[in-house]
Amino acid sequence: MNLGYRITAKELLAPGIFRLMVEAPRVAAKAQPGHFVIIRTQEGGERVPLTIVSAQDGQVELIIQVMGKTTAELATYQVGQEITTLLGPLGVAPQAPAGPGIMLCVAGGVGAAPILPRAIDLHQKGWQIWTILGARNADLLILEERLAAISDRMWICTDDGSKGHKGFVTDLIPEAAQAGIIREVLAIGPTPMMAAVCKVTKALQLPTTVSLNALMIDGTGMCGACRVQVGSETKFTCIDGPEFDGHLVDFAGLSQRLRQYLTEEKQAHQKFAEEGGNCQCGIE
Repeated sequence: MNLGYRITAKELLAPGIFRLMVEAPRVAAKAQPGHFVIIRTQEGGERVPLTIVSAQDGQVELIIQVMGKTTAELATYQVGQEITTLLGPLGVAPQAPAGPGIMLCVAGGVGAAPILPRAIDLHQKGWQIWTILGARNADLLILEERLAAISDRMWICTDDGSKGHKGFVTDLIPEAAQAGIIREVLAIGPTPMMAAVCKVTKALQLPTTVSLNALMIDGTGMCGACRVQVGSETKFTCIDGPEFDGHLVDFAGLSQRLRQYLTEEKQAHQKFAEEGGNCQCGIE
């Protein structure tokens, strides 16, 4: 029996970022906003966690950024080819807080992918969705139209000013806070971006949830690679998250753990971001 997961659609969203629809009926039947899957392109291959952007008609939607060997290999796959392993749904599907109210969704780079299903769910439950969407440049903005469709207000920013505000997503949070009474903030993107957002929202006394992108191996809490300090507790991103109270996350410890597994090139990139450079491209 063929146990592969067939790709039914493929779309290039931006340079190095593409969208796949994959047949996975049992996963799709159980998936909820906030869940993720772990994939392998071949037996014994690297395990890569990916957000379930949507699930319908027995298929799951995945958005992938080319960052390493496995994602580069996956970028070459075409419609009709199969992914060897697709494990899920994994993680804790967060319960939408009682509305109505304003939820400020702050997405950096490929963080737009996990923020979209959460924003849609909140919108359907009566929340006003205000969205700040950022990327290095206009070419790397993804899911803008889909986010705009469920957003009551939306801000765009790019590092180089090629679209919207020139600067960082954090520049726009005080403006949004002055425009209305924000009840909560949901921030998803590269680790340095989420840390910077939490610094701003803590000063503004805005409760903030983040979705962490810790490294994972098995996705079931056995390996411990994805552990993170949240307040006084050690949590596993795969089984306790991926969403946590951003004001309690030890971002310094998380960044240090991520660096242990990075290539020299990616280490330089992360160091640049942590020293004040803007990092919204999704390289962790």
